[in-house]
Amino acid sequence: MYPKVSVDTKKLLKNVRTVRALCDRHHIRITAVTKMFGGDPRLAQVFLDGGIRMLGDARIQNLERMEQLKAEKWLIRIPMLSEAADVVRCADVSLNSELLTVRALQKEAKKQNRVHKIILMADLGDIREGYVEDDQLMRTAEEILKMDSLLLYGVGTNLTCFSFVQPDTEKLEHLELLSRAMVAAGGNGIVSGGNSATIDLMLHDGIPRGVNNLRLGEALLFGRERAHYQYLDRTCSDVFILQAEIVEIKDKPSQPWGEIGVNSYGKRPAFVDRGVRTRAICAIGRQDVDTGTMEPLDPGVILLGASSDHLILDVSDSCRAYRVGGIVEFKLGYFAAMRAFHSRYVQKEYH
Repeated sequence: MYPKVSVDTKKLLKNVRTVRALCDRHHIRITAVTKMFGGDPRLAQVFLDGGIRMLGDARIQNLERMEQLKAEKWLIRIPMLSEAADVVRCADVSLNSELLTVRALQKEAKKQNRVHKIILMADLGDIREGYVEDDQLMRTAEEILKMDSLLLYGVGTNLTCFSFVQPDTEKLEHLELLSRAMVAAGGNGIVSGGNSATIDLMLHDGIPRGVNNLRLGEALLFGRERAHYQYLDRTCSDVFILQAEIVEIKDKPSQPWGEIGVNSYGKRPAFVDRGVRTRAICAIGRQDVDTGTMEPLDPGVILLGASSDHLILDVSDSCRAYRVGGIVEFKLGYFAAMRAFHSRYVQKEYH
């Protein structure tokens, strides 16, 4: 059945071992982020097979899917008040930036007779989650230390996800200083220095020694750091391959005719007149993949665009003789793979 994502678990394991070895040399432990593939236990197990012992996800439902896996589970999105009970039940650790939510977690942890670990988030410039003022963060830390069902596990930050502010040594030194103050007050010393965007800084010895954790998804899955979008040596970028079936192939003008309106994003598309070209339509679209983060494996195929369920290709320059019922393959990037994994219309195959 098509469309289908084929996952090469051997290449994924190679990525995990390679990135883990890089981090080990810098005394950094990895929380492997599973949200791209929706917490699929088969792929999360590959992380564990590669020596990782902490798994992180942004959704409670995904943590539930991994319940049987022996690993420390992190909720890496700030918890909702309404899900406090589920957070304590499904996650060992959560990232927090609101005292009201922390108090709710304390209440639920006490009720469930559990100890839940808290990492307080510091906003170091990306203006997403976290405390901007250090004194506010420390006041929350002091209150957590008085709670009998919560453990002040450490401090963390997130960069390059909203404003795309880059990590640097100065920012992470500030995070390290916050950690020292928290440890001096009685907390634990986890210092979570961000995501795959921090790897480039690590490789250039720019991370302070006190930073001892990174929350990594893209680097493990695609062998790519996110600061400059460079592939890491000895990693595989083609772990996830999409196969889509052709439902139409015809010679058509490359320039549409008639009055052009706006698309679904309110923008008016523009087209280059390249004369009559051979076009193929595949039975998949924006509902299932992100066309901006995928590329055809055949260099003679041009991805022109997509509607919700039609993928439009120019196959004029290909050496292959494509036909209706034939398959076109694509290498998927992070968001294309994420959307495909969360589409019930896309089959998944593991080898």
